[in-house]
Amino acid sequence: MTKTDRFTLEIIGSSLVSAAEETFAAFGRTSKSPVIYEVLDYACGITDAKGRLIAQANGVPGFLGILDIAVKDALKKFGPEGFEDGDIIAMNIPHTHGTHLNDVTLIMPVFYKRKLLAFSANKGHWSEVGGMHFGSWTSDATEIYQEGLQFPAVKLYSKGKENKDLFDLIRWNVRTPDMTLGDMEAQAASLRVGNRRIVELCEKYGLSAVEEYMDWGIQQGRIIAKKKLEELPHGRWEVEDTIDDDGLSDNPIPVKAAVEISDDKFLVDLTGSGPQARGSINSPYPATLCAAKAIMKAVIDPHAPVNEGNFELLQLIAPEGSIFNPKYPAPTSTYWEAMSSVTDIVWKALAPHMPDKLTAGHFLSVCATIVGGIDDKTKQPFAIVEPQAGGWGAGLNKDGESGLVCSGDGETFIMSNEVIEVRQPIRVEQYSLNIEDGCGHGMFRGGFGLVKDYRILNSEASFTGSFGRSVYPCWGMEGGQKGTANYFVIMKQGQEPRKARKVAAEIMKKGDLVRLRTGAGGGYGNPLKRDVQRVAWDVKNEYISKPDAERIYGVVFKEGSTEPDVDATAKLRAR
Repeated sequence: MTKTDRFTLEIIGSSLVSAAEETFAAFGRTSKSPVIYEVLDYACGITDAKGRLIAQANGVPGFLGILDIAVKDALKKFGPEGFEDGDIIAMNIPHTHGTHLNDVTLIMPVFYKRKLLAFSANKGHWSEVGGMHFGSWTSDATEIYQEGLQFPAVKLYSKGKENKDLFDLIRWNVRTPDMTLGDMEAQAASLRVGNRRIVELCEKYGLSAVEEYMDWGIQQGRIIAKKKLEELPHGRWEVEDTIDDDGLSDNPIPVKAAVEISDDKFLVDLTGSGPQARGSINSPYPATLCAAKAIMKAVIDPHAPVNEGNFELLQLIAPEGSIFNPKYPAPTSTYWEAMSSVTDIVWKALAPHMPDKLTAGHFLSVCATIVGGIDDKTKQPFAIVEPQAGGWGAGLNKDGESGLVCSGDGETFIMSNEVIEVRQPIRVEQYSLNIEDGCGHGMFRGGFGLVKDYRILNSEASFTGSFGRSVYPCWGMEGGQKGTANYFVIMKQGQEPRKARKVAAEIMKKGDLVRLRTGAGGGYGNPLKRDVQRVAWDVKNEYISKPDAERIYGVVFKEGSTEPDVDATAKLRAR
């Protein structure tokens, strides 16, 4: 029973979500770097005074499940009594509350009549936090100290006043101080928006009603999650897969998962996965937990509002010292290579039992890139930091989507080519579907990856890239073929083109080109059972050639036409 009526509680809940969404809009609208205002590489949410998530805006899934962890970590350090009105805390330690050092969480306590009520929190990718290479995250780090500044829950603002010493420390340790500090202040300003909206709710409905909603909403989240779990297939399933390498060598890393679903449990056991990597692909435990939350949410109810109650039945086992729970000071700057594998391997285990909810595998990797340097004309730093989009897997009665960002990056976008060319000394010479490398064929085919060419127009620029699923492409379902590989090709003048999957701060000269090629999704079902008209449509639209249509799908076309020869096709498929 609740003291406040159900209608009012629902209104308060929706208002808190709106507050988080307004925080999200304010951050993006006032930021200074394209990775925020174009890519939207950030997330915003609200927790209660205990650090329990109560509302969030749509944002990067790999950030949303970590905001509450960061707030709880700050509470451990300061205690509820250690916060004052106007404080803003900066945090980015991967092993206790984060992902990699570029992803900085800011949290702001919300007081109403001197009582600590909630926290407004957000997490955004700073284009620079120092470290050994331009852009900070890198594929060749061997310890976290090489990856940039670490903020172990420090007060960026105290009672509303900026910590000038900390501001100066950041300014002198990053290569893009205007961009980094501009994003930081935009991030802080957006938290104040969330703070005001929560206070306004208290003034409208009363403190007790808002506090009552927080407990009630979390309880409702748990009830809904339990009900949805009861409707899912129950059992225990085990699966294995492989990560391309350890970040520094060609040695692959095995990953394993046992997934168990019952009425009151969603268990993800990663025991048996490889040890922590020498390179920076490690997924810190908070990121691993977030990845498990993402796939659990996908199968129980992807559309319901999110709060801590949704995940109370999640149990995660990730042994310390493994690729999914590395010990400090392991590097984590390209953490997505392992973090994404958590979601994917659970996905792979569940997909055969939930074909109406989950497709075949997708290109998976963030395929993140940095192109940056000092602009010859302005003498100012420039940087493009972005994910790349690729192909998603086919599913029951559907082809896969082409050109979408991976599951871990969710709400992010690739940068506008026009924005790149106007603001950076770079020309985008090609942006197209990756038809040449093909797709995962099947009764339903996987979506296609993309091709993107960056031509360097500056005298010099550095390029960093980390593409996973290059050696071991994604998986198909029910007889469908695997997807295709992610990779890039570096083309320097006077040199042979070089194919690669990881590069750290490669120096590019004027006229050099890097070609990014993302993979296709896996196929679903036997290719010989694909509808003839679907094959004909792909041929007409030049997604597949006539010879390949005949070789892969057993579809024969009339001479000089894109119309299928029904009789010849039937004979060929009958062989």
